[in-house]
Amino acid sequence: MNIELLLSVGGLALLDTLSPATIGVTVYLLLTETKGLASRLLIYLLTVAGFYFSVGVMLMLGMGVLLESVAALFQSRVVSWVIFLIGAGLFIASFYTPQKRKSTASKSITELPRPRSKSRLSMVALGFTTALVEVGTAFPYFAAIGLMTTADLTPYQWLPMMAGYNFVMVLPSLILFMLVLLFGRMMQKSLERLQVRIAKQSSSVLSWVLCIVGLILIINSLDYL
Repeated sequence: MNIELLLSVGGLALLDTLSPATIGVTVYLLLTETKGLASRLLIYLLTVAGFYFSVGVMLMLGMGVLLESVAALFQSRVVSWVIFLIGAGLFIASFYTPQKRKSTASKSITELPRPRSKSRLSMVALGFTTALVEVGTAFPYFAAIGLMTTADLTPYQWLPMMAGYNFVMVLPSLILFMLVLLFGRMMQKSLERLQVRIAKQSSSVLSWVLCIVGLILIINSLDYL
């Protein structure tokens, strides 16, 4: 395991902190919940992170079994060219993501997953819903798993990296919660502005994610071309 790999995975984790759904739901909870906010928000974030961690472990183990028989394949020119082309495709696609109109910004806020009740079980359901909504487009996470897989890491190496990745992914939500604890109602207007900005900028965030993930895949495939 080298510094370049750690920096790449760490950069992808930071990129994943821009997740509009997780931050959007967190802001909604901070604006609407009062009693039991800490426990409900923690359950929600643990569910999201736990879901992603479980998916990552399953992918790593599945890929690991496959790599035992075709390890050299991932260092072949053919596969490197495939990774390069995928990265180039994502990079090009980043310039063509549709931008939301201002009139649809308020509507997109209401499209975020919302709890149906205030029970702790509803927070678990909300966490699963958010994770399912985002996992299909979790390009940074899948790219990080791909990098760890091709690096042929042992479980005691990639497990802490994956745990750290998921912690960084939910860190902005924890920071927002700490700010609310420190400043209370002074954060109300800031949270409301953030909620609107998330709705307006979600498409541009996707564009940046596609661009950066594409570049990382391109750079990491160049060694074997």
